[in-house]
Amino acid sequence: MRIAIVTDAWSPQVNGVVRTLEAVIGELRAAGHEVLVVAPDRFASLPCPTYPEIRLSLAGARAVGNAIAAFGAEAVHIATEGPLGIGARRWCVARRRPFTTAYHTQFPDYVAARTGLDPAWVWRYIRWFHGPAQAILASTPSIARTLEAQGLTQVRRWGRGVDQALFHANVAPDPTIRALPGPVQLYVGRIAVEKNIAAFLGSDHPGSKVIVGDGPALRELSARFPDAHFLGPRFGHDLAAAYAAADVFVFPSRTDTFGLVMIEALACGTPVAGYPVTGPVDVLTPQTGAMDEDLGTAIATALTCDRSACAAYGQGFTWAASARQFVDALAPLSDVRAAA
Repeated sequence: MRIAIVTDAWSPQVNGVVRTLEAVIGELRAAGHEVLVVAPDRFASLPCPTYPEIRLSLAGARAVGNAIAAFGAEAVHIATEGPLGIGARRWCVARRRPFTTAYHTQFPDYVAARTGLDPAWVWRYIRWFHGPAQAILASTPSIARTLEAQGLTQVRRWGRGVDQALFHANVAPDPTIRALPGPVQLYVGRIAVEKNIAAFLGSDHPGSKVIVGDGPALRELSARFPDAHFLGPRFGHDLAAAYAAADVFVFPSRTDTFGLVMIEALACGTPVAGYPVTGPVDVLTPQTGAMDEDLGTAIATALTCDRSACAAYGQGFTWAASARQFVDALAPLSDVRAAA
């Protein structure tokens, strides 16, 4: 199948959306599908205010649609609600072309965290954007229920995976991280206000707090919490070694839809602590982590989990299964024509 994926989030950005799309596209191509990625690197763009590494494309519906048409796409998936996503949506709606979308981010809560805007206003936009889609792909049952409560009932499950060759129980721990006073508590991800990292760094559980990642809140948080260890971004084997060196992985976000880093940490045998919110409540089990409104309590409980159980559970998340769910949810043009 010839699949066009339109996304405002793409390399060189480093986030869960980009990593998910890259992994699934790799699986799709390995299965014989042809994939076109319509991303900001194809068009002129501007830096996003407060997030300059995120580029906002200046392309409109015509430019996006021309790329889809020239490719001869049999199915269109719109991954994000940004400028390119809007252009693709308008092009598809104008031509009564079926398409699917995905709800990757708790966008109303994300915008509220950064701007103070009432989430109800953002939900109006979300309902407008996703309403015409044949299917809305959601990563967890909690997100599905959230969308359905907003009247978006055409939800299909789209899980996540880990690179099992990279993240596994036999990864050698990073010796520098491992040598820190324990227990070593690790966060991996964007260093930004919506990730609620200050709640982790301000928790009173003893040990060493390690931050892997980069983002606009780095300078403020490193100055505010000088005892924490900010190591910058890590990738590949270096990232896996960081997971393996930690005694517990801490996921303080209250706005994520899944939390890919959680299952990567689990696959390396590291238990997870978080709040009882969307993401952790859908991923964690009593054997693999802990959730509590007191993050220190969650950390203390997670430290008692068996690492072998965590690794076995984390290895159950595969990108092959994720790609199959993605394909099953698509709305190929041939299927729609056959039903007409």
